[in-house]
Amino acid sequence: MAEITAALVKDLREKSGAGMMDCKKALAETGGDLEAAVDWLRKKGLAAAAKKAGRVAAEGLVAVASAGSKAAVVELNAETDFVARNDQFQALAEGIAKVALTVEGDVEVLKATAFPGSDRTVEGEVTNAIATIGENMNLRRSISLSVTSGVVASYVHTAVKPGLGKIGVLVALESEGDAAKLEEVGKQIAMHVAAANPQFLDVASVDTASLDRERNVLADQARASGKPEEIIAKMLEGRIRKYYEEVCLLEQLFVIDGETKISKVVEGLAKSVGKPVALKGFVRFALGEGIEKQETDFAAEVAAAAGKA
Repeated sequence: MAEITAALVKDLREKSGAGMMDCKKALAETGGDLEAAVDWLRKKGLAAAAKKAGRVAAEGLVAVASAGSKAAVVELNAETDFVARNDQFQALAEGIAKVALTVEGDVEVLKATAFPGSDRTVEGEVTNAIATIGENMNLRRSISLSVTSGVVASYVHTAVKPGLGKIGVLVALESEGDAAKLEEVGKQIAMHVAAANPQFLDVASVDTASLDRERNVLADQARASGKPEEIIAKMLEGRIRKYYEEVCLLEQLFVIDGETKISKVVEGLAKSVGKPVALKGFVRFALGEGIEKQETDFAAEVAAAAGKA
């Protein structure tokens, strides 16, 4: 049996494109035989998965799983919208969201957690799906919310089936009031979040950097109009207030009626259930946000394939 050196592992990584731990295992399983190790990786689907890893995965699904006072949302990406309609891919996204409920939403912990009904981890299950479905995939992120008492309501926009879609929202309502009523209004607020895309929960949670950036932009705009500094200060007050109304959930106008602030909706809910209600937090995942999609020139690709480019 050949000694499994770092150089041998490096050679296998370069030859197969598989990860370091997978290469070490392959070499151990094949007695250090490089070519046999490549075949071992191919049989496991790991080499094929690695070759696809450079391709942009910006499609896929957002999946939500709920369990009373706790809920989780995950984003599982694939290369094409077609795969998002694949039953195997949908089942994988659903399964991962359920596992996320057990790990407080930490995506790295989630990847290393055992996938139910399988001898693989969640990450291993994704790798297996890459090999069988034939597209690059990526478990990009995961968050969970929970309350001591109350509900974590959820909403999925453009759902392909319950709990799976393009936008997933969680809204945490802490209260000892009637759970059904909390769930009803919580879902309406979640629909609002999907539409209005708030960045912060309330004024206190707006980060200093965002506020300073906004204040500097607004001040420069006001100075460009030639106004004196004392007028600019008053203008800034009004404009910052407007900024809060745009980015803070509790300051926004409820999209369902267009006139009530979300903070007042929560107050009204408290009166309705006869118990205090606190909106403790929210999460909004929109599929592919922040991923730079690959733009391709189809004609150039055809020309290159024909040897004309």
